[in-house]
Amino acid sequence: MPDLLDTGLDWLAQQLRQHASRSVVYQRGANQVTVPATIGRTLMKLADGEGGVRMEWTDRDFLIRADALVLAGNRIEPARGDQVIDAGRRYEVMAPGGELPWRVSDPFGHLLRIHAKFVGNA
Repeated sequence: MPDLLDTGLDWLAQQLRQHASRSVVYQRGANQVTVPATIGRTLMKLADGEGGVRMEWTDRDFLIRADALVLAGNRIEPARGDQVIDAGRRYEVMAPGGELPWRVSDPFGHLLRIHAKFVGNA
């Protein structure tokens, strides 16, 4: 019997891709793939080095289905330094304050939230 929550979250990820996304190019070195991505941002809580916390927004987050990230025939996980080109703007996969540059966005790993910083025009 299928897991109802898993099935429902997969359906929701498909709806997000179908109705609230646009095509971006995900690039690692010479390899690239065009994938649908939903655009977002994340407010991160970061240590300020003095025992406090500072808040910082990511420049851009890309929500991409995990099964869409296939380069050179291999499914990949996002990595710091990868690039995403969105509407002529280039973003580098990274996160402020040494945080991880991506995270799974649902309990079953259907959708990835990839943090990125604007680095220039493509």
